[in-house]
Amino acid sequence: MKKLLAAAGFATLATSAFAADPTQPVEETVRQLSGYGQIYGGGLWLSELSDETLWAAGGAARINVPFAERWNAQGDFTVDAIGQDGNSIHGVGGVAHVFWRDPASYAFGGFAQVKTYGFSSGSDADLWDWKVGPEAQAYLGNVTLYAQAYYGGLEADLLPVDIDLVGIRGVVRYFAQDNLRFDGELGFHRTHLSVGGDSADIDTIAAALQATYRFDGTPWSVFGRYQYENVSLSEGGPGTDSFDSHKLMVGLRASFGSTTLIDEDRNGATMDTYQPNFVMPFPFL
Repeated sequence: MKKLLAAAGFATLATSAFAADPTQPVEETVRQLSGYGQIYGGGLWLSELSDETLWAAGGAARINVPFAERWNAQGDFTVDAIGQDGNSIHGVGGVAHVFWRDPASYAFGGFAQVKTYGFSSGSDADLWDWKVGPEAQAYLGNVTLYAQAYYGGLEADLLPVDIDLVGIRGVVRYFAQDNLRFDGELGFHRTHLSVGGDSADIDTIAAALQATYRFDGTPWSVFGRYQYENVSLSEGGPGTDSFDSHKLMVGLRASFGSTTLIDEDRNGATMDTYQPNFVMPFPFL
């Protein structure tokens, strides 16, 4: 499993890169490796379940590299964790994206993701999930529209159930300046559980707002993100009917191979994936 995650997280193939400006025509530049690493910290609040605050922390590394004219391969490696009073849950994931991109108009392709989970209790249970799906972006001046869908499954030795994962998300990125970006995100994610002739669905509606600022002439950016999720269980299932969660994060990013945030968006590591508030796609574990 660790070898599979490492291969998905650091796929390095060769691709084209282009320079972008929100008000000027896009010109082709020398193809080059690019990407960024980021870390974050913050808190998680679970309404209806607890009045206490959980800590949240994590990070990501994303690399975009060329392998043919206008074809790109991007590799992601992500780590997320939440915890309280010495107990924690963590997820470690790797993603491979392959897509065709014209930085003046649009990009389209697909992705495959594998993610494994662990607990501070040291449980030896094998718990991991996989997802595959299409994704596309449209570049409209200083606005980027991003759509992504997926299908997958969660493999859990400790649970005698079949678990399917499906979801869709949309993101709007607005560049007020070349180095000032605002994101809005909305998504729907379903975890379908079935055992014998019985089944239940756990549905999550996720929304997020993010602001990112890159210091001019440097590789450094800072960002703040708020993510809201409403989780509901279909009628007939066990546990809480529904609850809300709120996650607030601040972070630091270091980029390479790009000059501005909009250059990174149109020519570099522009794809990402859904990261649940609860780290896992199955919040009642």
